Amino acid sequence: MSRAEQPSRRTLLAAAASVAAAAVAQNVVPAVPAVAAPETDTDETARTETRRAGNGRTGHGRDGTRPIDYRSWTTCSDWRSGTAKGARAVAGDRPGVVIGTPAGTTSYTDPHTGTTADWEYATWTGPVHRLAVPATETVASWNADTPAGTWIQVELHGTYSDGTDTPWYVMGRWAAGDQDIKRTSVDGQTDGKSTIWTDTFAIDDATTGLRLTSYRLRLTLYRRPGTRLTPTVWRLGAMGSDIPDRFTVPASTPGLAQELKVPRYSQEIHKGQYPEYDNGGEAWCSPTSSQMAVEYWGGRLTAAQLAWVDPSYTDPQVCYAARYTYDYQYAGCGNWPFNAAYASTYRNLQGVITRLASLTDLETLIAAGIPVITSQSFLASELTGAGYGTSGHLMAVIGFTADGDVIANDPASADDDAVRRVYLRREFENIWLRTKRYNASGKVVSGSGGVCYLYFPACPAPAQRKALAAVGVR
Repeated sequence: MSRAEQPSRRTLLAAAASVAAAAVAQNVVPAVPAVAAPETDTDETARTETRRAGNGRTGHGRDGTRPIDYRSWTTCSDWRSGTAKGARAVAGDRPGVVIGTPAGTTSYTDPHTGTTADWEYATWTGPVHRLAVPATETVASWNADTPAGTWIQVELHGTYSDGTDTPWYVMGRWAAGDQDIKRTSVDGQTDGKSTIWTDTFAIDDATTGLRLTSYRLRLTLYRRPGTRLTPTVWRLGAMGSDIPDRFTVPASTPGLAQELKVPRYSQEIHKGQYPEYDNGGEAWCSPTSSQMAVEYWGGRLTAAQLAWVDPSYTDPQVCYAARYTYDYQYAGCGNWPFNAAYASTYRNLQGVITRLASLTDLETLIAAGIPVITSQSFLASELTGAGYGTSGHLMAVIGFTADGDVIANDPASADDDAVRRVYLRREFENIWLRTKRYNASGKVVSGSGGVCYLYFPACPAPAQRKALAAVGVR
């Protein structure tokens, strides 16, 4: 973790919006991105998003509701509730949507290879979902199988609180492999009211009170012409949220002492390996954390799948995870939904991107045996024992001590044996749940506001299902 903090594409595009927001906000320091700071940076670079100015609220909405709304489509009934053009719902242990009779053929020029190819396609458009909490940010995520010769596109279309509509925004073009297309986010999407920052829909100036009140998701399924191949999408969902702007969050009361046995992998031992994937392992916190959680649930790679990895490399599965989470536009492995989709490529596993409202939520999941991958940014002085500062980092929370402190598998460690860390509860909850922070240069930049990856079985046990429902995931 030696790469100096650099402004991400999201940061650079957000700068102008942040300046505009500052003119409106009252008594609130604007979110000005850092150009350079002596912090390190993993694949989860700083996501500078303009958010609503501080409003005095804490972890819940005005009426006591959670400021987070996650909705997914997973059942036969869900899939039949949408509008299909060439797609059809399929039943089974994991109901999904597939290509039936294609709606037509189109060409696609891959921006990362320059290759143009024809593809048969079908679409599924979900019903309108009215957000329980009108949102400043929305992140879509999906679980799918894409055999060689197939891929999918996910789009979002919404309605603002002023009654106008967004365009159809591309939230991702994805395939499990990288031979047919290069999985990619799409930059430059904005309508002057909202912008897509790699994988996140964000209101440009939340201080105006503008919110996203509802949305629809659209899937486009692609396959090589003349074949019977089809992608299968099992889960499609989105998390909308309106997290209050805050530099600090209320302290929670410890309620659990438990530790899960999650494999330990270091990203640092992969430094310099496969630099085509974001300069190698030093930037691989997201896929390394994902791989730890995947293997906790029994996910394993075969020798054939790992055959391309240099046999001298330790933990080749981490190299594999980096390759197959890599976003060719973002030029990194930290695309949140791409990591969740990667987890779902393992048998009987699913992944979701959401936010949690508190460490109590996290304790609920740990108690049910579900580790949580959290996204946070901090100065070295803000997290005792970390030994580094970062503009964005993922780690897997695996439990809590008797004192309520956080036990994390932190991939930013010298070797696998050093991955298990214990972080002070109060420090950890603040760096993870806050939306604003000061970087090493004293500038105000954003925090993740409780973003996390949740990976869990396709058929959760009753206790797991109850815990997921308690944090809004069904």
